Amino acid sequence: MSRQPYVRPVSKTTWYMRNGRYRKYMLREVTCLLVGVYCFLTIWALAALAAGADTWNGFLASQQNTVMVVFHAFALVYFLIYQAFDWFKLAPKAMPVQLGEKKLPDRYIIIAHYVAWAFVSLFVFWLTGVI
Repeated sequence: MSRQPYVRPVSKTTWYMRNGRYRKYMLREVTCLLVGVYCFLTIWALAALAAGADTWNGFLASQQNTVMVVFHAFALVYFLIYQAFDWFKLAPKAMPVQLGEKKLPDRYIIIAHYVAWAFVSLFVFWLTGVI
């Protein structure tokens, strides 16, 4: 019997490329960082708004170049919605609802999250005057 067991060599930089689940995991982790950058920009916007009209207008001017418009559109559509869909799929595991002896099916919990998201979005749109 050998004293040194076989240890399978694993690449330290591309280990996640071998399996689709690992790639999805790494994509989710990277999008978390970019969502953090997007949140920082939102906090910066609120600070500029609180500082006064001149600072706010300067912030708006900085956000009107093509790179920032593309970043905001990409971050909102891809990163934030990707994160929301992923978390909504995990919701039944985080908060299982038990009705008597049975558990509520996962699809009802997921649908309830989407409905709540739609209502909150409509309420925010109504508050801001979009609808």
